[in-house]
Amino acid sequence: MKLRPLAAALACAHALILASLDAHASHADEGLEEIIVTAVHMRKPLQVTTDPALPRQPLPAHDGADYLKTIPGFNVIRKGGTDGDPMFRGMAASRINILLDGESLLGGCGMRMDPPTAYVFPEAYDRITVIKGPQSVTHGPGNSAATVMFERDSKRLEEAGWKANGSVTAASFGREDAVLHVVGGTPQAYAELTGTHAQSDNYEDGSGTEVHSRYERQSVNAALGWTPDENTSLELSGALSDGEAAYADRMMDGAEFERENVGLKFRKDHLSELVQQVEAQAYYNYIDHVMDNYSLRDFTPSMMMPKPSASNPDRETTGGRLLTELKLGERTRAKLGLDTQANEHAVRSTMNQPMMPYERMDRIDDARFDNLGVFAEVTRALDERSRLIGGLRLDDWEARDQRATIRNPMMMMAMPNPTAGETRDDMLESGFLRYEHDMQERPVTVYAGLGHVERFPDYWEIISDKESATSLSAFETDPEKNTQLDVGLIQRGAKVSTSVSLFYNDIEDYILIESNVRKGMRTATIARNVDATTWGGEAGLSYAIATNWKTDLTLAYTRGENDTDDHALAQQSPFEGRWSLNYDNGTWSAGALVRLVDDQDRYALNQGNIVGQDLGPTDGFGVLSLNGGWKIHEGVQLTAGVDNLLDETYAEHISRGGAMLAGFTQTERVNEPGRTAWMKLSLALD
Repeated sequence: MKLRPLAAALACAHALILASLDAHASHADEGLEEIIVTAVHMRKPLQVTTDPALPRQPLPAHDGADYLKTIPGFNVIRKGGTDGDPMFRGMAASRINILLDGESLLGGCGMRMDPPTAYVFPEAYDRITVIKGPQSVTHGPGNSAATVMFERDSKRLEEAGWKANGSVTAASFGREDAVLHVVGGTPQAYAELTGTHAQSDNYEDGSGTEVHSRYERQSVNAALGWTPDENTSLELSGALSDGEAAYADRMMDGAEFERENVGLKFRKDHLSELVQQVEAQAYYNYIDHVMDNYSLRDFTPSMMMPKPSASNPDRETTGGRLLTELKLGERTRAKLGLDTQANEHAVRSTMNQPMMPYERMDRIDDARFDNLGVFAEVTRALDERSRLIGGLRLDDWEARDQRATIRNPMMMMAMPNPTAGETRDDMLESGFLRYEHDMQERPVTVYAGLGHVERFPDYWEIISDKESATSLSAFETDPEKNTQLDVGLIQRGAKVSTSVSLFYNDIEDYILIESNVRKGMRTATIARNVDATTWGGEAGLSYAIATNWKTDLTLAYTRGENDTDDHALAQQSPFEGRWSLNYDNGTWSAGALVRLVDDQDRYALNQGNIVGQDLGPTDGFGVLSLNGGWKIHEGVQLTAGVDNLLDETYAEHISRGGAMLAGFTQTERVNEPGRTAWMKLSLALD
């Protein structure tokens, strides 16, 4: 990869800081605890794990996608103030397998107002784990880019009692967040309750231009657990959430985001010398979503929407998982299991809410998806320092197109659906093999893994107003087939920790979404299969310079080629680097974060994914943010900061286009927030 001037400048700045402070390195701590999180590092091969409750710079996240963008390789496709779609290594939507406490959750909106991360308040979870690439088969199908798990732990208590923790955050543009978590009980049983609330007014970009972006979100999660001994847990959980959000990239806003959830989990450890663990899980998720053009904006008649209009999609998802972990010898462990999910999508809509309100209409089913997967994953220790990890997975997919008609946004009338009532069945295969070796001379792990995953097309690719190049329906679009090579190393030391993760991905039948495709006298958005190649990686360096001082550097780059069309693959983020310098003496902390992003002149106009298409080239930018913290007392911490200190006006290359909204200035892309001050108070009680 060519080292661009931006990368060179960032690396030189980092080297100068190290050189100027290295004289004090003899006083360096044995590794500083991460208090202000500026970039989450990889500490295991192809796996990143982080505690979402830790204070962080930039501004503490209010939804799942907002948090993921602190992990190198991730970007967020901005649509407004919330509910952005995460992207990893140029791959978005169902190419990232997102699980909420082990459950699959799919949004209802046909225009991706509500990706799974829209229903996540990060601090309601104990841990966020990212597995890069197709390097696991035990967490469901379709992980061609990554698997992201928002996880909660069972709360067996050592003695009777209770504990609580929470936080409140205030920031510019009327931002207010609050989260409260309480758990109590005995060693045999517990009860847990978590409540969250987040809201914000419209923000302004660096030029003072107001962006239609206000939102309000709230959720309640509850759980009852039975833990008769240290090796047994049974938990019944439930969740309710709702919200509203304004969008700067489209002609409708999200008026409701209702979620209902019930889950049941069982786990038993050490059943025998052979059976080390058994897990079972079942869940139900229901999404009821409303989008309209009048609740959160002044209604303005247009050719497409001359009257107040609304759409009310919903989705019901049920699923389960069974996993058994076996000890097949002193050096061999195996995981065997199956998982299943079924989801049904329906919609009702009106183009004249005052005369024909959607609430009085019947819902019309448009699609159903069913999946049953079986898998096996084995870890074999070759010797004390080397191991092989491999797995195979088989997925049986069935999808049914229940649309009687298809209505293209440019068509004045609905047309008969050529695939109405059709059912398709696909048997898809996935697998991986990875070698890991811990070097004897130094604390370094090197690894190489080859993975293959076949991904079934999702609802947004084959149902939601998508056509093929030759038909009104994209229902018969082929599955994607990804084969990826991952190599890298991780070095862990008292003063210095480094990681490098590189990948090369060959994609057969990549599902490309292309808009403004001419079909006779009209245009359409189509899904078509192409062959593609992507490659790149991430690198990180963390250095405890001296007592209480630490610096971090992360780099991320992805390049994609559309091999069929012989040009750039759309929706690829440019080269990005982050450098931070932090001070922490256990009571006081302070830090600075510099984020530099290169320009992007490789694009494919009107091509992309189900979330967005390329709009053209973008300029590079740099953003400086500052933070500080005060540990007032054990369990009480105050942190504050200023993001985008220099009030830069910029937009990410991966962004939706700005829509023309009454009372707002239209921009080419949805610009990022300008200077933002914030403060967060965290409290923990035992």
